[in-house]
Amino acid sequence: MIRKAVLPVAGFGTRCLPASKAIPKEMITIVDRPVIQYVVDEAVKAGIRDIVLVTHASKSAIENHFDTHFELEATLEAKNKQELLDELRSIVPADVNIISVRQHEPLGLGHAVLCARPVIGDDEPFAVLLPDVLVDDDGLSRNDLAGMLDAYEATGRSQLMVEDVPWENVHKYGIVSPEGEPPAAGKSCPLAGVVEKPAREQAPSNLAVIGRYVLPGSIFALLAETPPGAGDEIQLTDAIETLRQREGVDAWRMCGKTYDCGHQLGYLEATLVYARRHPRFGEGFRELLARYSQAG
Repeated sequence: MIRKAVLPVAGFGTRCLPASKAIPKEMITIVDRPVIQYVVDEAVKAGIRDIVLVTHASKSAIENHFDTHFELEATLEAKNKQELLDELRSIVPADVNIISVRQHEPLGLGHAVLCARPVIGDDEPFAVLLPDVLVDDDGLSRNDLAGMLDAYEATGRSQLMVEDVPWENVHKYGIVSPEGEPPAAGKSCPLAGVVEKPAREQAPSNLAVIGRYVLPGSIFALLAETPPGAGDEIQLTDAIETLRQREGVDAWRMCGKTYDCGHQLGYLEATLVYARRHPRFGEGFRELLARYSQAG
């Protein structure tokens, strides 16, 4: 069973400026909790128990969020604020480990994943979750990450999460080329390749790679040998292509919905969706929406 996940959180978050100038982009809140907590919750729901944060010296707020704040908890306990205390203590379940490693230089996503090698090891598969992307599992019996983990266990092949995007937007994404028919939602199929940001007329499909991967430990050796690519950075996509040629890689077509919280409109959409169904604030938020929609 796959129990480890890597979350690369060392980036500067330039797409979120100026909001991310003084705080990590991953700590920007959706309703009442930071984006990173939603991503960690997703991993935990899928059965992950060891979460490796690949972080940077400027991102200590993320580590602090998942650490115990003894003084705050003692204050809440003394004031008999049990509901808040319980909420704080549930941020990290007792059987989940949050582990931090540093990426000392901004050498790309592939390098960030490689920084987790001493924790993960070369013989164990693991998941990678990019914290810019929220994957919403509302209404599903299990989340897509759990389905990807099961698919890896069944096939022994790496899994990339993909979703349909409008054809006019394929130039913004890595687009997969399935072998044969594209997979149905909740299923995977082998890949013939991945094309990075193709023109519409050159795109092999409109299935875009989303920020979720399930990979074998052998990817670390490939990353260590991967020369800098686009942007003079070590690209995870390059190592995955080598892996595909050697062992095969599958595309998992997701059932849920994604929100790109690294983009302002994606963040606002996620806020709307999560706020409307929030157990505490949902009713009041829906009333606000109705009031302001009537105001024009």
